[in-house]
This record gives sequence, structure tokens and C-alpha cells, in this order.
Amino acid sequence: MDEDHPGDVQFARSDRGHLPVQDRGRLEIDVEDVADILSAGIVPATLEFLDRRCISAVEDFAHLGLRTDAGALLLFGDDGPADAVRRDLNRMAELCHEAGATEWTLAEDVAGAEALLTARRCSLPALSRLGSLTILEDATVPRPRIAEMVDRIDAIADRHTVTIATFGHAGDGNLHPTCVVADPNDDESIERAHAAFDDIFRTAIELGGTITGEHGVGAAKLPHLRAQLGDAQMELLSRIKTAFDPARILNPGKLGS
Repeated sequence: MDEDHPGDVQFARSDRGHLPVQDRGRLEIDVEDVADILSAGIVPATLEFLDRRCISAVEDFAHLGLRTDAGALLLFGDDGPADAVRRDLNRMAELCHEAGATEWTLAEDVAGAEALLTARRCSLPALSRLGSLTILEDATVPRPRIAEMVDRIDAIADRHTVTIATFGHAGDGNLHPTCVVADPNDDESIERAHAAFDDIFRTAIELGGTITGEHGVGAAKLPHLRAQLGDAQMELLSRIKTAFDPARILNPGKLGS
């Protein structure tokens, strides 16, 4: 961010109206915001979001004045000539308002922008305070299905009796569901967390997404790779690995994914 270009971050909160306490809130309005902004030809440099559980954890941790009754929080950032940044961010604010955002804030300088971005940057440390073990994963779905995916993640967390909050990149649908476990020595809790993530990965595939947007497959997601790629691509990966590693001694158990 350039100090000569003030007003480069917008902060918008939204919910769907007066939700009952037991309803955690959803992201329908936020998804509309993102779609409207991109349809208007505006491509923000930053487009991040936090779900309700993240908002509560961040506010408890950093005391930023976030509204914990909001269904979600969106952060838009832009860069470039000051007049273009101001124009685009004002247009983003209008679109958010039209979509039903409860309020929005426009940073007037770099210090203000940094303060707003703190909400996103401290999401992980804020969640980490809720337990002794934090498991951060990623799964990506098409932008129009972000709200549905977050709702499904919440339902999965409830079903497995685990704490999961979601933040991520609203611009490309890359979500970071984060599970917090109170006691890392509690094997039963760890098993429930892994079972929850198995369901999350299966759900991402079901919704037309992918088991990873940026973290990679690694070991934890390897059992889901066949469902993601299909038999033909898995066989291709195996043949490529055999060509370069016929003895299968390089990174055993991996296919180069």
C-alpha cells in the first residue's frame, strides 16, 4: 500500500436482518456484494472475509470494535492512483449498501487501512487462543457457493462437536476452515477434528470446488485426491512418478501432487 494513496481499504459488515441467537448468520449478502463488485468491472487488490465465529474471536482478542452480531465481515482493498482508488472504493461501498450491508467504513489513510486489515491478519492468532491445538486447512469452492460452503462447514462442526471458524479469500472462494482443539492429547477430540475435515473436503468436491486452493494436498488430503482428480489422472500421476522414480524411493507414498 502506498502512503500517497489514502482510502485503500473498505470494511463492510452484513447480516441478513434480525437473526435469532441460535442462527450464526450466513453470507448470502456478502456473496451478492462480491458478485456485484466484480460484475461492475472492479477487481479489488484485496477481498477477504471472516465468518461470525471469526468475528467474535477477533473482537475478543483485539477489541477492534467489530459488531459480533454481524453474519460476516468483508474487507476490500485497492491500489493505484488515488482518484481511481477512491472512485472504486466508493462504488464498492454503494454496492454493499444496496446489497444490504449493515454498515461500512472507508479508511482515510494508510494507518486507518492497516487498522482495518488487522481484523483479517489476527484471525488465526485470535482463534489459536481458544484451545491448545489449531488445525488450519483450506478448501475452495466457486464464489457463488461460498455461503453454502460456510453453512455446510458450520453444520459439520456441530455434527462432530468441534469448534471450527472460517475466514478466507472471498475473491476466489478459497476458504480456511480452522479447527481449535482444547487438549492436543485428547485422541478422541483429534479424531473428531479429522473426521470433520474429511467431511469438509468431500463437501468442497461436491460443490464443484477443490480440496486445496493454495496449501497443497500433502498427507492429510491424499485420501481425497482420487475423488478430486478421478482414476485416469491418478494413474497418470503414478506413471509420471514411476518414470522419474522407478524405485519409489523419493518422497515415498506421494504421487507428486
